[in-house]
Amino acid sequence: MELLQQIVQNVILGVVQGLTEFLPVSSSGHLTIAQHLMGMADIEKSNLFLDVMLHLGTLFAVFVFYRKLIWRLIKAFGSMVKDIFTGKFSFRKMDNDRNLIVMLFVGLIPLFLLFIPIPGTGMKVKDYVELFSDKKYFIVVGFCLLITSLLLALGMFFSKRVGGRRFKGEENSEYTGGGRTRYGVVDAILVGITQAFATLPGISRSGSTLAVGQMRGINKQAALDYTFVLGIPAIIGAAVLQIKDVELSAYSGTDIIAMACGMISAAVVGYLAIKLFKWLLKTDKMIVFVIYTAVVGLLVVGVSVYEMVSGSFVSFV
Repeated sequence: MELLQQIVQNVILGVVQGLTEFLPVSSSGHLTIAQHLMGMADIEKSNLFLDVMLHLGTLFAVFVFYRKLIWRLIKAFGSMVKDIFTGKFSFRKMDNDRNLIVMLFVGLIPLFLLFIPIPGTGMKVKDYVELFSDKKYFIVVGFCLLITSLLLALGMFFSKRVGGRRFKGEENSEYTGGGRTRYGVVDAILVGITQAFATLPGISRSGSTLAVGQMRGINKQAALDYTFVLGIPAIIGAAVLQIKDVELSAYSGTDIIAMACGMISAAVVGYLAIKLFKWLLKTDKMIVFVIYTAVVGLLVVGVSVYEMVSGSFVSFV
């Protein structure tokens, strides 16, 4: 009975992880909201291994969904390295796959900003950002969700402005609709900076980076593919940073089975979430997420103001 209960709990967590990791609603924001309303905001994570397993589940979903693109990029990377060492590489004559590889590396550079030490505090930027998950900063989550809503709305607006306009040299692209299909250095850096800011609870990584790409005139489907592939190192990084603190000896075989079920549910739901996201984007139904993040953001701000005025915390348990 205890095993069944663990499996059910972990499967539910996997479903939440799979949905919020990829849909533009902010997984960290929803986790903070859930902890706050359940009176858990001050409780330190006690199951790091489960968190790692869930992240690996969502990572598996990305690999399966983008397996063809990832395999193409691996082969393109190998041939590019060979050309670099033989002196045949040309930055200006890169094909789409090589361009995407280079821009992925460029887009990851701003993430290193998170590891810059803050003088006099003994903390890094990422440590400071994590403080905003505390319940006394609950209002920050609300404002960040409103920022996500605004960014998604701006992304929709700029995408419609591009219309069906195609660009020279991109007429035969696999992507339909308007906008550039190739990222430039400035595009990649701006998206990378946005991804770094998305560590704040309430700012969706997938939604904000997609929106910035659209605002830069990138084709919306190309922008979404770049967003998800760019997220692979981020997910791996999060798992690696956590797994070093995991003590496997503290978990029984029953725990491992239950966590594996959570990982599987995160993978399955994550795969379906990517599919749903791409369909909603293609059919111009992103307004659903604009409204959702705006409503939830306003509710969180409202609850926060009430708590500040009343001096008591809202909890459902």
